[in-house]
Amino acid sequence: MSAQFGRWNLDGEPVDTGYLERVRSLIAPYGPDGGDCYSKPGISILYRAFHTTNQSRHETQPHPSASGAILTLDGRLDNRDQLIRQLSATLEADATDVEIVAAAYERWAAECFARLIGDWALSIWEPNERSLILAKDPVGTRHLHYSLDERQVSWSTILDPLVLLADRSFELDEEYIAGWLSSFPAVHLTPYVGIHSVPPSSFVIVRDRKLTVRKYWDFDPGKKVRYRTDGEYEEHFRITFTQSVWRRLRSDTPVVAELSGGMDSSSIVCMADAAIRTGAAEAPALDTLSYYSDDEPSWNDRQYFAKIEAQRGRTGCHINVGEHRSLDLQFHTEEFMATPGSGHRPTPAAKQFAQCMASHHSRVLLSGTGGDEVTGGAPTPTPELADLLATLRLRQLAHQLKAWALSSRKPWFHLLLETGRRFFPPALVGAPKHRQPPAWLHPGFVKRHPAALIGYERRLNLFGPLPSFQDNLGALEALRRQVGCSALPSGPPYEKRYPYLDRDLLEFLYAIPREQLVRPGQRRSLMRRALVGIVPDEILNRKRKAFVSRGHRVAIASQWARLIETSQNMVSSSRGILDTASYCEALEKARSGKEVPIVPLLRAIGIEMWLRNLAHSDLSHTGQRGTTDRPLRLARNESLTYIQRLLS
Repeated sequence: MSAQFGRWNLDGEPVDTGYLERVRSLIAPYGPDGGDCYSKPGISILYRAFHTTNQSRHETQPHPSASGAILTLDGRLDNRDQLIRQLSATLEADATDVEIVAAAYERWAAECFARLIGDWALSIWEPNERSLILAKDPVGTRHLHYSLDERQVSWSTILDPLVLLADRSFELDEEYIAGWLSSFPAVHLTPYVGIHSVPPSSFVIVRDRKLTVRKYWDFDPGKKVRYRTDGEYEEHFRITFTQSVWRRLRSDTPVVAELSGGMDSSSIVCMADAAIRTGAAEAPALDTLSYYSDDEPSWNDRQYFAKIEAQRGRTGCHINVGEHRSLDLQFHTEEFMATPGSGHRPTPAAKQFAQCMASHHSRVLLSGTGGDEVTGGAPTPTPELADLLATLRLRQLAHQLKAWALSSRKPWFHLLLETGRRFFPPALVGAPKHRQPPAWLHPGFVKRHPAALIGYERRLNLFGPLPSFQDNLGALEALRRQVGCSALPSGPPYEKRYPYLDRDLLEFLYAIPREQLVRPGQRRSLMRRALVGIVPDEILNRKRKAFVSRGHRVAIASQWARLIETSQNMVSSSRGILDTASYCEALEKARSGKEVPIVPLLRAIGIEMWLRNLAHSDLSHTGQRGTTDRPLRLARNESLTYIQRLLS
């Protein structure tokens, strides 16, 4: 996770050196291993390095290509060996990732992006053509934001310099807030109107003062993987999943893996151990990090992650999140919160996490995010039944309806209705119950942003790709939104990697029949069958993990006086986002242990704290703002006025 920033003055005027120094101070914590700068009339590009591989320590960025294009790459190439073979005439065997990308761009131009497998965000400045390209990998695991006006183009790994150092103010984007309140915002949005994110699997090109967004690659609905036996599917899954984990063990320091005791994280750890034992992985060691809470009667996974620790003969870091659970209701902070998920005060658990990473000298964290969504964790028959319905395989549809009805203890007719309603627009049949906007949102706000508030739920297209393929892409889009909203760590920095979001693994899982993934009474059927003998049976056969809510309710009760105080004069209410009376009623229900959508309620509290942070942050430490020649210190009252313009 390196940091990049660029400013292109379209009129050719030099970029102010004082401005660049302030940018350096903002991005330096995300790239502690030094960096460099490319500056020519009208354009400056900054790069701050964060090394995680041996090759990255030999990179020089920004990197000039043979034709003079200037590249900055934040990322990791997983198919570097294959690309080196294809580009052997211009590359050495030990070429760095940015050298490989530069050679690929020289050979294939923008068509090279589809060939780059891994986690990456890339900027390319073409001085001869006076054009700029910004691109992201198909999942969007790296951040890259940009803004364009009549005078300049700016882009950055983090939002802070684009907001704090702009010579103009921004309105807040209501759709972003609506997306955050329901699940996560659309991938191209940021909280600020006029600042965007490069979408996954796409590139942005700026030329002749015009900006175009193009998709360079997508999953192929026509790709099919069909075998005669279950064993062949299982073998293919093992090979592809193993490759995905091995790719993310490319690190010259020990790697830490989250280990919750669930199937996702446990499978990653078991596969990683095998890779390190056989010498197939670059990482010298793997350590684990587990969270637990003895206060949660329905959720305590110590007995399960202990099984994995016993199998590997090594105890990992354990962090008790129950004893320090609380709500962060502090908004008069010195730190600017660019998004609702950033800038919070370090909790005791966060401090222990930082100590764990530091004690192992690790810069890479493996995450099980996405496993539930891509391997059939939700035991729903709808995608399979929709496939049968769309392809008019009525006899098989009748058979599967009966099997699923017996397994789920639902009438087959109800299952058929649930399947059929997916082909109609949500506006016509209504959103699913779990997608309904909570009652404490202002009716006008709900009316303005219906799509974002139901998680961008879409109907299945009867005449498009197979419904299961459409459903897979919908789940992936939700994961893209989640990953895109994750706050970048800087204290200390580390790189998060997601084995379940590997492009080759996703292509395989999207190409096989749905009934391989989920069967009546067999959630995650393929994964469970394929990992027998690798992951302990107690993990493979455990029930689905319970959702934790008691701790959050206790936290609401413990902060009750503060919550009531903040509800008296809410920024989110004055902006027409929340209805204060309904919000307070929901808080009372949560405190009393009554049924209430707890996650959306916590999101509402978080949005209110974020809005208050924007209104009260002291930004005087940023110094001069914008590109003016006059030094400008933002005193507290001035900064308050500036940020309040964001809220107007």
